[in-house]
Amino acid sequence: MSYVDEIVGEVVAKNPNEPEFHQAVREVLDSIRPIVDANEKSFRRDALLERLVNPERQIKFRVPWIDDNGDVHVNTGYRVQFNSAIGPYKGGLRLHPSVNLGIIKFLGFEQIFKNSLTGLPIGGGKGGSDFDPKGKSDREIMSFCQSFMTELCKYIGADTDVPAGDIGTGAREIGFMFGQYKRMRNLFEGTLTGKGLSFGGSLARTEATGYGLLYITDALLRAHDIDISGKTAVVSGAGNVAIYAIEKAAQLGAKAVTCSDSTGWVYDPDGIDVAALKEIKEVKRARLTEYTSYRPNAEYHEGRGVWSVKADIALPCATQNELDVEDAKALVANGVIAVCEGANMPTTEAATKYLQDNGVFFVPGKAANAGGVATSALEMSQNSERMSWTFEEVDSKLKNIMENLYANIDDAAKRYGFEGNYVAGANLAGFEKVLDAMNAQGIV
Repeated sequence: MSYVDEIVGEVVAKNPNEPEFHQAVREVLDSIRPIVDANEKSFRRDALLERLVNPERQIKFRVPWIDDNGDVHVNTGYRVQFNSAIGPYKGGLRLHPSVNLGIIKFLGFEQIFKNSLTGLPIGGGKGGSDFDPKGKSDREIMSFCQSFMTELCKYIGADTDVPAGDIGTGAREIGFMFGQYKRMRNLFEGTLTGKGLSFGGSLARTEATGYGLLYITDALLRAHDIDISGKTAVVSGAGNVAIYAIEKAAQLGAKAVTCSDSTGWVYDPDGIDVAALKEIKEVKRARLTEYTSYRPNAEYHEGRGVWSVKADIALPCATQNELDVEDAKALVANGVIAVCEGANMPTTEAATKYLQDNGVFFVPGKAANAGGVATSALEMSQNSERMSWTFEEVDSKLKNIMENLYANIDDAAKRYGFEGNYVAGANLAGFEKVLDAMNAQGIV
């Protein structure tokens, strides 16, 4: 049995009931087989893959908080510090009922390679809680965030671990967490990113993941002599990533015609109205059912259905495993050119293979949605310098990072005989840098 297959088997056996983590490990290790097979003797001797798939540290803790009625609730908090070979742990804090250790490990493992691909000195980590911010008052959110950070602050810091936002963790939550971190540690430092502009946040951070997704999509299409202008895109999600992907698509001359949330989806043949979407989701924090009151020509549908709409480009920006093989078949039948992931692993393994087998350009999330963490790292740099850069400066750096990232994954895919396979290219390019750093630092 090959070294890769042994380690995948060990991961499944030692981490039962964590299918997302198994999926992430299998996908990455399958992609890096050329490097592993060429170095199998030394990798086995140094337990290289065992060290790669085992987090450096896993933290799990209870989070008691008090609601507006005076009742106490207890949630579970997590932080998985996966790999610090190339820099401090960096990765978001997800607040969602679906959060468990397996989800956090899957996200943290993916983050290692995503962060490596940015070219910036940041390692991989992830955290969060099964707390659901939906329907909670600001007081209840603050109560939870303060309790969560009272424990988490013992394990993080500007040069150790720098969390950020994720699903359920926006500017409000980051603000409350930062305030409690400062209170507990008596330090005003850049240990959280996604902060408000008045206390160390970066311009363009809110837009970064969505904008970065379109920058790499544009780079991909240009490399194949295709103009993004005039193309139609289907987008899932209605959070930061989806909103700003839709906005940047319009700026590049493309038209996004769908978005979705947990209850349904919208089809707007004239193009999604970003101002209306921001009003509904960022101001009112309401459901997409309200969209048709802004745009009478649009259609609202319950459930799923975004991927049934004919388009040139598909941008899944909601959550993991939201695009399955039946969706992939619908996209191919409708003539989709490219699928670029705005969320973390939103496409199932079977769907990814179907898209690739049918000639669709497919860029995985660890590359396509790296704009968010790249701009978080730029926020860290600004915090270290006690400086603030203009929106244009940050956006320009983001665009360069995403265009270089595409060039690097394309190059790695070609060098290892996988031309056009950007999943393999992303994993190989990300792994090369981490491998070099791990080897240089010894058995740690």
